[in-house]
Amino acid sequence: MLEPSAATTHVRIAERIAVHSDSRPARLVSAAAVLLVAGWLVLLVAHSGYPKQPDFDEILWPLTVLLCVGFIARGIFLGRPVTYGHAAWAGVSVLVALGAGVLQFEHAGDALVVAAGLILMWPTSAPAQPEALAEVGALVDRTGDDPLAAFAMHSLKSYYFNADRTAAIAYRTRAGFAVVGGDPIGDESRFPSLVQEFAAMCRSHGWRIAILGCSERRLSLWGDPHSLGHSLRAIAVGRDVVVDVQAFDMVGRKYRNLRQGMQRTHNAGVTTEIVDERGLDGGLRAELQQVMELSHGGRFERGFSMILDGALLGRYAGIRLIIARDDRGVVQGFHRYATTGGGTDISLDVPWRRPGAPNGIDERLTIDMIALARTEGARRLSLAFAAFPEIFAEQDRTRVQELCYSAIHVLDPLIALESLYRYLRKFHALGDRRYVLVQMSTVPLVAFALLSLEFTPRLRPKTAAGAPA
Repeated sequence: MLEPSAATTHVRIAERIAVHSDSRPARLVSAAAVLLVAGWLVLLVAHSGYPKQPDFDEILWPLTVLLCVGFIARGIFLGRPVTYGHAAWAGVSVLVALGAGVLQFEHAGDALVVAAGLILMWPTSAPAQPEALAEVGALVDRTGDDPLAAFAMHSLKSYYFNADRTAAIAYRTRAGFAVVGGDPIGDESRFPSLVQEFAAMCRSHGWRIAILGCSERRLSLWGDPHSLGHSLRAIAVGRDVVVDVQAFDMVGRKYRNLRQGMQRTHNAGVTTEIVDERGLDGGLRAELQQVMELSHGGRFERGFSMILDGALLGRYAGIRLIIARDDRGVVQGFHRYATTGGGTDISLDVPWRRPGAPNGIDERLTIDMIALARTEGARRLSLAFAAFPEIFAEQDRTRVQELCYSAIHVLDPLIALESLYRYLRKFHALGDRRYVLVQMSTVPLVAFALLSLEFTPRLRPKTAAGAPA
């Protein structure tokens, strides 16, 4: 069986696989069991006098067995393995159910039997691999023309490497899905075989695949239903915002808002400096930490597909901060940038600003970073990802677009997508589309997986712990 990574890792006994269910005989046996129990239930319902005088107590036990067997059959058809941990907890549930029956708590016992079937086929998960970050960082540095490549680095992600470890896929598991963030990294000539091997590994674990943030040019990698085990539907969710560093000049009426924002910061005496995140001293780190905590949601980390973690910890190589100070020398905001492609691409991670900071701070930080990128010979600077730009730009929205527009604003407490779009459009740099790839029959479940991965908050660590990756 293919493993999530070629690296040798210690696997706890509870996580070791006891039974592989991804086989044709297992599926036939499970289907036959469901049919037999269903037939038993139908006969008992008919015998109970339904619908005139049904005896529900008589049919409750076969109904319980049907639900339990149904959960097991579903897990088998999805190819989910049974681990020793699953088997142990399912056994505990059955033993407690027997005890409940002895104590005359029949309904509680029935519920526990159903729970045993659910527990036995509960989806497994892939462990995070922070120990692989140095190797992943090296692959990111060799990945070109991908604004999101840097975001493969994340301490909570798992990684699947090809045999010679020249390419990798970053993913996380949730609710039985292996959710891939962005495109593969590394040697692009290895991507087709890498995707096929990754799909085989996912099938062996009973995970269905979903892709969040797939680029237009990589859609074909995920287009073979036979190798993936199911077909994926591509749904456009936004565009990259990528500035051509060498051509960007801010000349013309369309850049007037940018020029005005820049001028306001110069008039206010704002200055900027660029520092390496790994070179921060204690005093500057504390000052930046304060700005981060004062920013909206700054005490927590969120995100999965288009964000790094560990801000100010020096966890990743090549991370730089551009800092804005007012005329008194107080930090008013800063942006965090990652470098990929051997220096050809620079990507914005997250901007932070102090409440009440002078207007134009973000514009000033971005433009000064573009200027530095130009002097260093970089080709592109990725500002962010513009989600659903067509909906925000449309003045006469259709009924469906209006419904989507209202649904998007439900997320405003977590991320103000329209405000972000209106800032990004000042740069006139909308690029290629990005897509979510999902199996349409699983939309409710995969939506839960994607939203929980992106928006579940994690308390942000305040101090560096250990050596950088």
